[in-house]
Amino acid sequence: MTHSTHPFDDALALAPGAPDHFKGRTTPGYWNMVGPYGGITAATLLQAVLRHPLLLGEPLSLTVNYAAAVEEGPFTVQATPVRTNRSTQHWMVTAEQVNAAGDPAVTTTATVITAARRETWGVSDIPMPAVPGPAECQQTSPMFPSEWFNRYEMRAISGEIPAQWDDSGHSSLTQLWLRDAPARALDFPALAAMCDVFYPRVWLRRARRVPAGTVSITSYFHAGSALLAQTGSGYLLAQARAQEFRNGFFDQSAQLWNEAGKLLATSHQIVYYKE
Repeated sequence: MTHSTHPFDDALALAPGAPDHFKGRTTPGYWNMVGPYGGITAATLLQAVLRHPLLLGEPLSLTVNYAAAVEEGPFTVQATPVRTNRSTQHWMVTAEQVNAAGDPAVTTTATVITAARRETWGVSDIPMPAVPGPAECQQTSPMFPSEWFNRYEMRAISGEIPAQWDDSGHSSLTQLWLRDAPARALDFPALAAMCDVFYPRVWLRRARRVPAGTVSITSYFHAGSALLAQTGSGYLLAQARAQEFRNGFFDQSAQLWNEAGKLLATSHQIVYYKE
């Protein structure tokens, strides 16, 4: 990585291989406790689609399924357009690493839909909540010693990680201002990664740090490239809450607005947790 390369762009660097295939490698800048931060994995799979010569339109949705832990080192991403219509394109994406036996093993699967956007009537039924601006909110320190937290500037509004793990939680709602660190102009891979910045909602709702991990996340992109360009390197208001905790799994929904109040993306994920 050169000094002029943003850590995010370094993590997303893909080299073309065989048809539909790209080669990448993990980077320490987005490392989590036992592997890469899930958001960077999602962004990388989306990046493979965006790099593909047969791409039609812009990302509309991205579903990522975390089948196995990604190990440190090289990986291969296969992005295949399985159906192209007049205005939408459907993709199957897989990431593989060579296992200890020397065989390729799937770590992550994804589906992506891209679309040619056109101007139509529109309205938002989820307006941005009234919250203090970024300058009025104190920047938070990393929640725990995982390197990827240093790649974001986060300014908490509500729902910070519990100070005491004492089973006193009563809400799963978190609101915070967010942007890349160092600042970087927003694009679709960055937006995909930011959809997964929230720590597990079960930690907040229970005020108990139990083992938890995302199984599958779907992100919907409501913004086109023009709106992302207008957003630039500004802050995003990121909000997440859970809806149901039951039998070892919970789901959480999230919304991301720019400072102008435009809804850029929404996401939904299912998360595994232990008692």
